[in-house]
Amino acid sequence: MSEKKAAVLLADGYEEGESLFVVDIIRRCGVAADTVSIEGEMVRGCHDICVKADRLISEDIFDEYDMVVIPGGMPGAANLRACPLVIKWVKKFAEEDKYVAAICAGPMVLKEAGISTGRTLTSYPADKYREMFSDADYIDDNSKMDMMVVQDGKLITSRGPATTFPFAFKLAEVLGGNTEAVKNGILWNALCESIKNA
Repeated sequence: MSEKKAAVLLADGYEEGESLFVVDIIRRCGVAADTVSIEGEMVRGCHDICVKADRLISEDIFDEYDMVVIPGGMPGAANLRACPLVIKWVKKFAEEDKYVAAICAGPMVLKEAGISTGRTLTSYPADKYREMFSDADYIDDNSKMDMMVVQDGKLITSRGPATTFPFAFKLAEVLGGNTEAVKNGILWNALCESIKNA
């Protein structure tokens, strides 16, 4: 069991897969992960799935975490971007050389926090994000699996719902989780092999 811990931020309109699969995979790999709501205890996703968050965001719990994860989903990502405490967390994680991870629409929070300029990153492949990250080294390649998750130091980004599993495995890996046993156990490796041989 790793001693590291991740906070997966939730706001109304969060993308369920990009949030809950991430928590599931990280925990399966032996790394602690909490869902952290920016509003109330109950949070409704963009597909009307309601979950009870483990924690509510506050400055008091910041030091408990080694990674902050920003899922996509709309309006969830926009709600995270509009939350001053989320922006404060993301800036502080970056300043303290902790991991910051975002997927799909989530990287818009990185832009708002001022930590994306000059960084290598990706997001959901849409023109509005290409324009948003014109001052970054924006990876826009859907042709290779290894480009679906982009790591630049302690900044990790990914493209969308279908890239949640490789994204979650990368997060678990950098936090010291046992990813290979889980990849085999949930048939991830078998799936990848069958796609390769299709």
